[in-house]
Amino acid sequence: MSLVSAWLLNNVPSWLLLLGLIVLIAGAAVLIQMYVRHRFPGLREDAHNDVTRFAFTVIAFLYASLSGFLINAMWGRTNGADATAATEGSAGMQQAKSLTVFDKADSDRIRQSLLDYARAAEAEWPVVARGQTYPEADNALQRRYAAYQEVQPRTDTQSKFLVIALNNLDKMSAERTERVTVACTDTGPPWSLWLVNFVTSALVLGCAIIYGGKKSAIHYTTVAALGMLVAASHFLIVELPHPYIGEISTFPERLRAVIQVLSPPA
Repeated sequence: MSLVSAWLLNNVPSWLLLLGLIVLIAGAAVLIQMYVRHRFPGLREDAHNDVTRFAFTVIAFLYASLSGFLINAMWGRTNGADATAATEGSAGMQQAKSLTVFDKADSDRIRQSLLDYARAAEAEWPVVARGQTYPEADNALQRRYAAYQEVQPRTDTQSKFLVIALNNLDKMSAERTERVTVACTDTGPPWSLWLVNFVTSALVLGCAIIYGGKKSAIHYTTVAALGMLVAASHFLIVELPHPYIGEISTFPERLRAVIQVLSPPA
């Protein structure tokens, strides 16, 4: 299911995916309701409403709990990815700010290597989100280390800032490794949770459909509204497991900030 949701997010705009889910789920629920009301006219009476109301309350509570759990868990993954990207960008920004401490030749070499890495990492972002590798980013990172290894500090200040810069570089490398690993091995909820979610959402809509509503306009509106709610919930569960794909994802804005700081003025 993770591969299906990843394919949808890579190939279908998020607004279109949400609209499609609403039309599919809410529309199907209303069509089923029309058939049921026509095929079983006795359901319009309220003799079974007490039982239906009790079942709906229990099922709706379970569905809300399960959906809330899934959405909260997946949102935590997106927040974690955002924190990783923020640390990677902050480490790069700290290195950019310390360039003035070194001699001009060293500073120019380090600046160019950092700029090359930031550009490669930005270009890498959508590539690894599709589960592919981008060797240029690895090469640029190795050049970053080589640029610092060539530095021969002449003062205590330069020695101190070299240690700090290397620590930030290690931190930047570690956060990139985590970002790439998560993007390439990204998995969503297991099939069992998807199945339970499908079953409970179908039961919620089923209880609403068979409820004995005498005023058909209100009944159809209620079922359509519940269908839209279920569709929105499914949309979030499809979007959130992939922290680097789709509208609800982490973007390389911090790396772009590093590029902007290091790029010469136009």
